[in-house]
Amino acid sequence: MIDTRARHTLGAATLVVALASLLLACSGSPDAASGGGTSPSHDVRTTASAPAAEEPAAGEPAAGEPAAADATEPAPGVEKVRDVFARLQATYNDGCTTQGNCEYFLGRVLDELNSLDASMKADPQGPAHFKEPLAWIATLRSELGGDRSFENLKKHQEQLIATRDRINDWMQGHPEDYR
Repeated sequence: MIDTRARHTLGAATLVVALASLLLACSGSPDAASGGGTSPSHDVRTTASAPAAEEPAAGEPAAGEPAAADATEPAPGVEKVRDVFARLQATYNDGCTTQGNCEYFLGRVLDELNSLDASMKADPQGPAHFKEPLAWIATLRSELGGDRSFENLKKHQEQLIATRDRINDWMQGHPEDYR
């Protein structure tokens, strides 16, 4: 008779052999226990090393890409106009209530205007569609002279807020740009 420890050792050895057989069956080896067929991993390796498909003709989208008429996304890495505009509108719920908050608020308005500028320039409709708002932002930038210090933003607070408000009014007249 086999003692208990020997039975456990025999059971563990049987388990190891069974697992090894399963691994061989999944390896894609023609000699595997699966009867000589190929495995899904073999198919993936074969597909991955297959030659690339032909390049699309000029003006045609590559496989899986939207056609130019369907292009509603800005350039990669740039947010949609509507998303940045929503954040700019959220600045209406804030203001210069305290010096610390005023510094944050004015910096936030400037940041959102800069982000909106980038989004409008990258928008599929092109910068010409956003001619007026882009001009207002450019004028504000010129007035600020690249100085984003709180003192300079506070000095130009009226123009900063007026630029935000003008863009808000313009966007309200162009709901297709933010819906």
